Amino acid sequence: MKTLDRLLQGWRIRKASAHIPPGSRLLDVGCGDGALFRRLGSKLREGLGVDPALERRHEWDRFRLEPGTLRGLSRDMGLFDVITLLAVLEHVAEDQIGAFAAGCAGMLRPGGRLIVTVPSPRVDVILVGLRRLGLVEGIRLEEHHGFDPGRTRALFEEAGLELRRHGRFQLGLNHLFVFEKPDPETATGGGRSRS
Repeated sequence: MKTLDRLLQGWRIRKASAHIPPGSRLLDVGCGDGALFRRLGSKLREGLGVDPALERRHEWDRFRLEPGTLRGLSRDMGLFDVITLLAVLEHVAEDQIGAFAAGCAGMLRPGGRLIVTVPSPRVDVILVGLRRLGLVEGIRLEEHHGFDPGRTRALFEEAGLELRRHGRFQLGLNHLFVFEKPDPETATGGGRSRS
């Protein structure tokens, strides 16, 4: 990765990190080289990252990176407090996007969070220019499917999650979404209340 690649990645990580509670068990889909885990370090209880671009498994401290995808994860590994999808949705094929969203929801514990960053399709034009100039290299543009960030809310609400926050960053060209899986025990009218 070049300096600009790292800068853009770090920006996404900073935006997402603000919404990751201390002590979380985190699944990072599209984890790359594990930069999110290195940044959060002791803030996390445990971290698992998956990425199809990884050639082999990596482990350190409480973190593990695995080659593969969300679909390849075993359901018996338990539920996660947080799942992050940082610049991932634009890489998911259109015919798989609904199942992908449902898979994310299925791996979250009740009350857990899904944190998503997704760029505007217009960013691809900018990145092509930056790649031609040799300023970026780590972005797999050939895998981008032109995902419209405006679809993100409905996609994950259909999977049973509730939108808690939406905002823009990187000059308005990138979106941050924070979803939560409803917890029947803390729902209004019954169970415990959140503190």
